[in-house]
Amino acid sequence: MDQSERDQLRQEVDEVLHGQKQPSEPAGFQQNDYSNIRHVVGVCSGKGGVGKSLVCGILAVELARRGARVGVLDADITGPSIPKMLGLSGQRARGVDDLIVPNRTEGGIEVMSANLVLEHETDPVIWRGPVVAGAIKQFWEDCAWGELDYLLVDMPPGTGDVPLTVFQSLPVEGIVIVSSPQDLVQMVVGKAVNMAGMMNVPVLGLVENMSYVACPHCDEKIYPYGPSRLEETAAALDVEALGQLPIDPALAAACDAGTFERDLPEGLIPNAVEAVVRTAEFYDALRGGEGA
Repeated sequence: MDQSERDQLRQEVDEVLHGQKQPSEPAGFQQNDYSNIRHVVGVCSGKGGVGKSLVCGILAVELARRGARVGVLDADITGPSIPKMLGLSGQRARGVDDLIVPNRTEGGIEVMSANLVLEHETDPVIWRGPVVAGAIKQFWEDCAWGELDYLLVDMPPGTGDVPLTVFQSLPVEGIVIVSSPQDLVQMVVGKAVNMAGMMNVPVLGLVENMSYVACPHCDEKIYPYGPSRLEETAAALDVEALGQLPIDPALAAACDAGTFERDLPEGLIPNAVEAVVRTAEFYDALRGGEGA
């Protein structure tokens, strides 16, 4: 890239950041005849390692327990964890004609993930951005999802190619953002909130993971990362605080063992679940339909 190309790229980035123009939007991905997905909700984070997949799994399981038909599109192509935590480790998606059939968990949650199409789940995915974006397109257009009330999209951290592809090309009705109680949280969450605003995607609220540890003897809450920043961050960014999750070794063990769906305690982040349901009901009302 020569200097003139660098200057042109810098100018385009500056125009986007200062609101002088919006990023170009490709045509949205199309559903196939074997998919009827009513609501799409993303689960995002500004940085890695905060428990985004954990929150996505909780939302999926809790919605399924309410009788909803739920799917998870694992868009974290290079670091997929959804199949293992939901008991699908070692399984492979199958093809029928020209379509991919997502794998189904014991509780009936449909799942599509890069780990379900790799020969070995530990194989690295060494793809450039356009190829990763193409995989998201395949997971949407070429998968026979069937009838779903909710499709939850577990996105990779940050504001790169995959979140951009998802926001521009899928009918995302809102996102839940996941954070943790460190000093950097407000900055990195702010990046995710601002990206959603630039892409006209509503932010349903903020969930703080790893907020505390409950003493097994007296239930006293211990804050290993310092005091919670959930309310402070939510207020600063004008989003709803949707709840806290503790550091729970039993929950981590269930993820590792693939028994998360069975062993998940009820009522961990009820406000987050309700936010997803309210959003679905709102869009159903706009379309003149009934709630999921």
